Amino acid sequence: MHIVYTCYGGAHSSPVAAAVHLGRLPRHRTPAAAELLALPLFDRTDSRGHGVLYEVGVDEGGNPVYVLGRGRAGTSVLRALQSGYALAGGAQGELLFVDTLQAVNAWMRIGGFLSRALGWVRLGRPIVIYGTRRAYPRLVRLVAEVEARLNPSGGSTRPHRSPR
Repeated sequence: MHIVYTCYGGAHSSPVAAAVHLGRLPRHRTPAAAELLALPLFDRTDSRGHGVLYEVGVDEGGNPVYVLGRGRAGTSVLRALQSGYALAGGAQGELLFVDTLQAVNAWMRIGGFLSRALGWVRLGRPIVIYGTRRAYPRLVRLVAEVEARLNPSGGSTRPHRSPR
């Protein structure tokens, strides 16, 4: 399964959710600002990255994980990706789009707009970090829901390896 965490800009909620999914951010506590800023895409993409699929890693179950900013095109971008994937020979149902906007709060929207849309990084970045840290438990729950959907039996998603 290809897992695509998607939001408006691809700069805040989707990179954080992808990092949680890949084990790069903790689930048991809210990350510090420095941990968020260490993520390669966090508060770095802008409108030129809308519609670009960024592969950020492979999870323990062997599923590629991506981040996608949809911009104003919204679901049109998702349909285009699904169509392109099918034309390239991909099977229907192998793409799982996860909309992280459900976890976004007003702080993230305001800070993200200031930082990414207006380029006022010094003003917007602290606001979006504050908002992301407040939204973090919702993002962790969203990732847990995705993982439960990937592995309904509740066991580990890690591939089985024989002991050496």
